[in-house]
Amino acid sequence: MASPSKAGAALAALREDLSGDVFAPSDPGYDEARAVFNAMIDRRPAVIAQCAGPADVVRAVRFARDLDLPVAVRGGGHSVAGTALGDGAVVVDLRRMHQVTVDPAAEAVRVEGGATMSHLDRATQPHGLATTGGRASTTGVGGFVLGGGTGWLDRTFGYAADNLLGVELVTADAERVHAGADENPELFWALHGGGGNFGVATALTLRLHELPEFSIALLLYLPQLGRDVVRIFREIVTTGPNELSGAVLYLTGPPEEFVPEELVGKLVCAALLTYAGGEEDLRKLAEPLLALPHEAEIAGAMPYADVQCMLDDPPGQRNYWSAEYVTGMPDELVDVYCARAESMPVPTSTQHLLFPQGGAIAAGPHEYPVPYRDAPWAVHPFAIWQDPADDERAVAWVREVRADVRPWSTGAVYLNFIGDEGRDRVRAGLGEGNLLRLEKVKRAYDPDNVFRFNHNIRPV
Repeated sequence: MASPSKAGAALAALREDLSGDVFAPSDPGYDEARAVFNAMIDRRPAVIAQCAGPADVVRAVRFARDLDLPVAVRGGGHSVAGTALGDGAVVVDLRRMHQVTVDPAAEAVRVEGGATMSHLDRATQPHGLATTGGRASTTGVGGFVLGGGTGWLDRTFGYAADNLLGVELVTADAERVHAGADENPELFWALHGGGGNFGVATALTLRLHELPEFSIALLLYLPQLGRDVVRIFREIVTTGPNELSGAVLYLTGPPEEFVPEELVGKLVCAALLTYAGGEEDLRKLAEPLLALPHEAEIAGAMPYADVQCMLDDPPGQRNYWSAEYVTGMPDELVDVYCARAESMPVPTSTQHLLFPQGGAIAAGPHEYPVPYRDAPWAVHPFAIWQDPADDERAVAWVREVRADVRPWSTGAVYLNFIGDEGRDRVRAGLGEGNLLRLEKVKRAYDPDNVFRFNHNIRPV
């Protein structure tokens, strides 16, 4: 650790050199700068560097190295697990870096490291193009893609990482490098699921796909019909085209115009079908769900970027998320999944999500460190609540969901969905066979484990 005089001089120099803003604990605005989406996260970094461009990122990393401080990277999104912050760390905050540049002719897009899905989707939509994004417009593109990337379009276009064409990175040595199929290929491989272990991704280039039309069907049911909803949804998706995806979810009826007043604040079961195509074809696919007695219905063509906003939750609530990827969705598991909804914390923003994989996911490249690719279904409980008095029951409910479905688990997990659940879960999220190779990449690019506030891969 550097002496106070050296640290003070270095901080003064960083303030002078950085185009963006610098916050230390005694500065006005520090608490606002360290606030993240999840209100349960309360960490006090040594310095927060709000970078305006790659040169700022280089300066911030060099500052951290000079003072022997670890580096946490903050992208544009949620950081539900709190990995964007670290006590005593230098936070490289990329949120000012959110420019999106679309190349329609090449069907590619360059996205800066602090961009959200909304930045990306709003830029590509006028061109009739899209790529796999998260299930919320507020998800950060960088962490999402580097962690694998699952969303409404993954059965059609594959995981986000499957569409990764290049990454501009600042390494632990404060060097700017580019990783692509023909440049630093081993690093490029590791960035397909290895997360933020290898540097600061200042920009990513992604493959785009034609998406001229997008349609949805969202139906609300009384919770006692949940088992029928899941079984019908399962049949529709497993026999339907790759363009079809969606989810079944239990949630608290929101105070929206389309929700009957008597269901607001009450447990409801919802079926969401998403379709990379037109309304007429979607309605045919959705017929069995439409025939089931339902309390509310939205069905029709809708811009993909608008659909991305449908499940947005406001920041500042308390969050605890997890997931299990399962070998199938037999009737017994359907019963178990639906039964656990009865103990959900209601009324809160908590959601109990079940979504399909398959399609382009299963057909995609198997060489990347995304071992959950072959699971046909995922159960994703995420508790969101406001009152700290509910912490215990909300966290317990998520863990109970996991325990319930574990007999069907493949053992693999998408790390972007979970917080710190131990080393074994990190191993499960990367794949035992991939871990040794990832550790070698980590040793080559970050031998001192400077980037450690993540699902960490240790240099060996």
